[in-house]
Amino acid sequence: MNRNKTPTGSQNVFRDLGFPNPEEHLLKAHLVYKIDTILKARKLKQVDAGKLFGIPQPDVSKMLRGEFRQFSVERLLRFLVALDHDVKIVITPHRGKENPPALHVSWPPQPGMLNF
Repeated sequence: MNRNKTPTGSQNVFRDLGFPNPEEHLLKAHLVYKIDTILKARKLKQVDAGKLFGIPQPDVSKMLRGEFRQFSVERLLRFLVALDHDVKIVITPHRGKENPPALHVSWPPQPGMLNF
């Protein structure tokens, strides 16, 4: 029996799909996921989120649907601050031998919220 081997991805779907700047896209996706998680936990409507962020509701909707190219990483971080979250940037020396240095997004788990 001949088994087809499925190729293994790089753990960055944007790289696998050939996007330019795949690390930046992945970072933005993580940040938008966190923004969406907070909005849902607070039951905040897109109109209200837009007012909080200083953007129109249709842009909030696009962002949450994955159309976030128009937003810089800095702007997404500012949205998190507007949602009453502290943002810390920690820079550490890379110690891994197997993988190249990378950007990571993490946050502590909160009751009732998904952590990723």
